[in-house]
Amino acid sequence: MRTLLALAAFAGLTLGGPAALAQPVSPEEARDIAREAFIYAYPLVLSGVTFDVGKNVEKPIGTSAPLNQFGHMREFPDVNFTIVVRPNADTLYSSLGYDVTREPLVISVPRSDGRYYLLPFLDMWSDIFTVPGTRTSGNGEQVFAIVGPDWEGTLPEGVTAYRSPTGLGLLIGRTQTNGKSDYEAVRKFQDGMQAVPLSAYGKPYTPPIGVVDPDQDMSAPPDQIDHMDAATFFAKFAELMKDNPPHANDHPMLDRMKRIGIEPGKSFDLASAPEAIQEALKAAPGVALPQIKNAWATAGVMANGWRTNVTAIGTYGTDYLHRAGVAYGGYGANVIEDALYPTAFADSEGKPFSSENRYVLHFARDQIPPVRGFWSLTMYDERQLFAPNPIDRYAIGDRDPLVFNEDGSLDLYVQAASPGPDKEANWLPAPKSGAFTMNLRLYWPKAEATNGSWAPPPVQRVN
Repeated sequence: MRTLLALAAFAGLTLGGPAALAQPVSPEEARDIAREAFIYAYPLVLSGVTFDVGKNVEKPIGTSAPLNQFGHMREFPDVNFTIVVRPNADTLYSSLGYDVTREPLVISVPRSDGRYYLLPFLDMWSDIFTVPGTRTSGNGEQVFAIVGPDWEGTLPEGVTAYRSPTGLGLLIGRTQTNGKSDYEAVRKFQDGMQAVPLSAYGKPYTPPIGVVDPDQDMSAPPDQIDHMDAATFFAKFAELMKDNPPHANDHPMLDRMKRIGIEPGKSFDLASAPEAIQEALKAAPGVALPQIKNAWATAGVMANGWRTNVTAIGTYGTDYLHRAGVAYGGYGANVIEDALYPTAFADSEGKPFSSENRYVLHFARDQIPPVRGFWSLTMYDERQLFAPNPIDRYAIGDRDPLVFNEDGSLDLYVQAASPGPDKEANWLPAPKSGAFTMNLRLYWPKAEATNGSWAPPPVQRVN
């Protein structure tokens, strides 16, 4: 018994239960906890803002839609698209903001007839918890239900259950689209997606009109958080935790936050906190936001001038800093099994890309991007957006009529002016002037891409 008591005391326990965790917090420790809390909270608050912006319409308009309803992008972004940076011209998006705090949401998806698609569902902490689609569940017709973290009940026969770790969440789906001529077929597939509450499943159902808040800030969610004061940020964080509980492995972080007065299930008023804690929380955004943005800018590994993130993306465990970084710069990014996004900022000599130069990206026969889905190379100007060009081509890839060399290798020509009629099939136009960057996109990459044994070749300057 004496040994047991000694062990219990060493572990900070009594035989009657856990020892009190509340300990005095020094100003320095309060600042550390506040900074960590901001980083931990960032994805949840960003999800909340994104959720509010996306559902603030009466009926679906593009990817915005009322609660528990699909919104679909019907065409590729063009040079006038500025809503998000680094858009893609490979897939048409489908989105849905869901609320399953009261009852499950049943989702029906038609067969895709071999078309590649993925439906990644994010909980409010920005972790992907399920991805129905070609890679995981196949291309056949399917019906599944998103159920809340505490829901108990019986689903109809043939309906698969996916339990959301949080009561609210978001779907950011992608459907392969092979150019503008493919729009009609993709739209038909999108229109076959249906979402209904469990209580209405199998019955005639008309989705309700959405409630529009005229005071809702509709600016970009990351920009909103950049301008959010600490009192607003942490109050919103506390309210969001009520319906969106922390993950099971978050207890160490929860114990630390409790020491500065932030606890799941409870509201938080910064003005009621001790002065030292108020000061620490007010200082947190100024310290944590640069860390979050730097985590995004430096994520991944460099190889041949390409930066590729193959860890801490899509699902994060307790890597809260990288989770926040991806939320900031690439909210909704897929797990690497579904997509990889190598990014090139400079040529083989380490010099930033310039529209004044001509470049060639040469893939040897055994270097062609290894995918089971498809791949593309996309051009971005200094704004990280599409730039006007003579042939309205913003991306090029394996679904285009590329011309391969006799030995099976492939050359892509990257430059502002045409490389000549004989090479235009493989031409990715650069902006008329200024700097630019590029993204490779590998959908359903093979193992050699995800384990790092394959890397994109360097981009060579040729003039």
